[in-house]
Amino acid sequence: MPVSSQPSQKFVPIKEIRDGVVVLLDDSMRMVLMASFLNFALKSGDEQEAIIIQFQNFLNSLDFSVQMVVQSRRLDIRPYIALLEERRLTQTNELLQIQTKEYIGFIKKITEAANIMGKAFLVVVPYKPTFSIAKSGLLARIRGRQVTATPATTFEESRSQLEQRAAVVEQGLIRAGVRTAPLGTEELVELYYKIYNPGELSQPKLEGMASVTATAI
Repeated sequence: MPVSSQPSQKFVPIKEIRDGVVVLLDDSMRMVLMASFLNFALKSGDEQEAIIIQFQNFLNSLDFSVQMVVQSRRLDIRPYIALLEERRLTQTNELLQIQTKEYIGFIKKITEAANIMGKAFLVVVPYKPTFSIAKSGLLARIRGRQVTATPATTFEESRSQLEQRAAVVEQGLIRAGVRTAPLGTEELVELYYKIYNPGELSQPKLEGMASVTATAI
């Protein structure tokens, strides 16, 4: 079979990530909200029914689609181990040093025996701008001009519309007992980096990245 020579970014539908917004190749935009979780099984019957009703009302109130994602990944325990090692070395009490060392060994043994998984609950809010960033098709040539939009202006206007949608989602989920927080630019880069590089536990270097394109991912 012939091996494709196309770069990997050709398969990533992301144009850029800036100001906490993901811009796709078709100029549509996404905001990603990290959602908290609640233990539904521990709620009383009345509480469960109230949560279901509020969530149903939230879904019925939306006039746009949203995507809800549950992401399960193997938890990278190395930063926690490094923190414990640092604390152990600075500990002046010999007994506490020994106990910390034993605890570190215990954690390593558990993570080697079983995969410790972490879960993230995400809500993706979409928005499709009505303008075209760069339109140079047949109709534009017939009219003898190229239709363009000011990128800075159109991005800010669309971002405002997207934020309004995100606010609607946030308020609806709060009524159901779920809190949300929007992911920033660096958090989005890390999220998509891990999605497209599932075998890597290390994080990309994000310092000084104000705008990240698909090439960087």
